[in-house]
Amino acid sequence: MLKKLLTRISLAAIFTLVVAAADVTGKWIAQVPGRDNQTREVVYNLKAEGAALSGTMSGPQGADVAISDGRIDGANIAFNVKLEFNGTARIFAYTGVFAGDEIKMKSQTQRGAQEFVAKRAK
Repeated sequence: MLKKLLTRISLAAIFTLVVAAADVTGKWIAQVPGRDNQTREVVYNLKAEGAALSGTMSGPQGADVAISDGRIDGANIAFNVKLEFNGTARIFAYTGVFAGDEIKMKSQTQRGAQEFVAKRAK
């Protein structure tokens, strides 16, 4: 009896993780704070595959930039983006928590952190 109960609990937990991971797949749009108190629209195209996260982010010049080291743990996501500025590469580390049609995101660089919300594109 206990073995059946533990099996059901384990299967429910696995199912919950798989369903939650699938929810992040899609197109997300954020208004990201920038210089001089201006915001710019950034588009994230994300794809969840189990605990792995892949996809692209629209870069500063409008070109898509691949995300790397993407991962999902429950409702938490994390990934990195490498951008070049005047010949210097910078790594942006993103973390987020998603619920429904929003991801509360944070980007971290050597220069500091920014927080913003990405919303699922309709």
